[in-house]
Amino acid sequence: MADEALAGETTDPDGKRVVLLDAVWREKIVRDHPEMSAHVAAVLRAANTPDHVASDPAFAERTRYYVRGVGPSQWLLVVVSYEQTPARIVSAFANRKDPKSWSA
Repeated sequence: MADEALAGETTDPDGKRVVLLDAVWREKIVRDHPEMSAHVAAVLRAANTPDHVASDPAFAERTRYYVRGVGPSQWLLVVVSYEQTPARIVSAFANRKDPKSWSA
């Protein structure tokens, strides 16, 4: 990871370092979800100060962070992988629906 370019970095709610690799940002997130291209700061904010946190149903060492009212839709969902150090954002996308475990 030492020589991989970063699109950004932050800390999670527990203070752990979380990075967003430039390659993941460009080649996965923005490629798959072009509406996210102007929202890198919102992605980092979601991992840092989420409105809702949920375990990933498929991967034990991943966490889903949700933030409301930023980005291109009602919710912004950011998936952070803790399978390596530092933790990495591996996915991010906008979502209109409330998280399944959300209760307002």
